Amino acid sequence: MHAIADTTALVEEGVLTPDQARRIEARSREVMVQLAVNAILCFGIIAATAGFIFWLADPLAVALTGLLMLGGGLVVLARGGAMLRMFGNSATLIGAGMLLGGAAIELADKYEAIAGWVMLPAGALVTGICVWRWRQGAWSTEFVLGAVLLMGLAMHLAGVELLLQQHEIGSPLRNLVLLYYTAAIALAGWLIDVRFVTALAIAPFAQMLETGTSYFHAAYVFYSPESTLTILQMAALIGLCIWGAARLAERDARHLRILAILGFVIANLCALVGSLWGDVVGETVWGPGRFRDGYADWESYAAARDAFRDSALFISEGVYSVLWAAVLAAVIFWAAQRHQRGLFNAGMTFAAIHAYTQMFESFADEPLAYVIGGLAAIPLAWGLWRLNLWMAAKQT
Repeated sequence: MHAIADTTALVEEGVLTPDQARRIEARSREVMVQLAVNAILCFGIIAATAGFIFWLADPLAVALTGLLMLGGGLVVLARGGAMLRMFGNSATLIGAGMLLGGAAIELADKYEAIAGWVMLPAGALVTGICVWRWRQGAWSTEFVLGAVLLMGLAMHLAGVELLLQQHEIGSPLRNLVLLYYTAAIALAGWLIDVRFVTALAIAPFAQMLETGTSYFHAAYVFYSPESTLTILQMAALIGLCIWGAARLAERDARHLRILAILGFVIANLCALVGSLWGDVVGETVWGPGRFRDGYADWESYAAARDAFRDSALFISEGVYSVLWAAVLAAVIFWAAQRHQRGLFNAGMTFAAIHAYTQMFESFADEPLAYVIGGLAAIPLAWGLWRLNLWMAAKQT
């Protein structure tokens, strides 16, 4: 279990010896430095790979340079010592990235009609070979093999997406493909044991109900056309992940926990949307959808939308705000009890966001609301404190 502890206080209380405290602090620093080194290394490899591809801007030059980099890196890994291993890893990955990335870009740019049909099986082949070698025993270091596996998976998924776009395939088949993306990315992250990759699986999972982000000048926005349904979707993910994490080994459980935390983040962002505008449940799923979904003109779409809203379930922004606050309080207390630090930190963060948003959006000119909210928080805090004492006494 990873836990936050004040080693100075523990030494003063006699729980730890000074030597034990120094060893804990040294290990903590080592983990942080390793994370920093890996982050810088990954950024450098990605930047150099993309830079070479676009700087050379010639398929033959990219392929030859990639082969030289790949071969040179493998030689360094085979012949060089531990001090040179980082350079061998970097050269190998830059070479592999140039070959796979350059091929994908060339196909998409010059041979768009067949690009998807080539990238889909080619990426699957590279991924399959890497998975096989990973389970049998890597040809190279796990870092290199895992990275090449991800490159192959990226090419495969890009090929699938190209085919979907070219053939204009929408729901419900697209929803199933997004679920496939989710499973493929999550399984890849679990296999190579990189939680950052596992975390990326939340993006296609959220997009199944068109939840996502958008950028325009001086603004980066989050949108959720189905806030309530997405919250239920994320709640199911969170429950499944927490249930599984309690029954699996730590190596597997931490991947489920990161998905649970990100599902909680998405759910809270959807709750923020609902607390500002409310939600007409199902309008874009079994309702009229959006204007772009086959309507001849805006008037016909508006008529269909209004007819649906007359009979649909509508959750107002006020109800959303109250329910969101209650759920946040319950999650924060539960997470503190179960030592779920990620969920606790996320809950506290969104509690502050919720309070800030409602303060200026809903109650900026209602001082009585602050009085009521502030006075209500005091017995709530007292009740949680007493509940915690009761639960602690039950456990002893």
